[in-house]
Amino acid sequence: MIYLNFTDLSEETQERLLANSKADVKQKYGKDLMDYATKYNTNLDKMLDEEAMRNLYSYNFVFNI
Repeated sequence: MIYLNFTDLSEETQERLLANSKADVKQKYGKDLMDYATKYNTNLDKMLDEEAMRNLYSYNFVFNI
């Protein structure tokens, strides 16, 4: 779970959450994504960003108001 303050939804926080998600995706699916990008000649960074955004939906957020 990720604990956030309601007032802590700044752009910096969103970027931090996306960076954490991107690191999780790299750890879990890094080799598979690299293989897919190589096989189909796609941009790996773009794929990683898209998967990181999707991965955010798997997190449990707790907001303290």
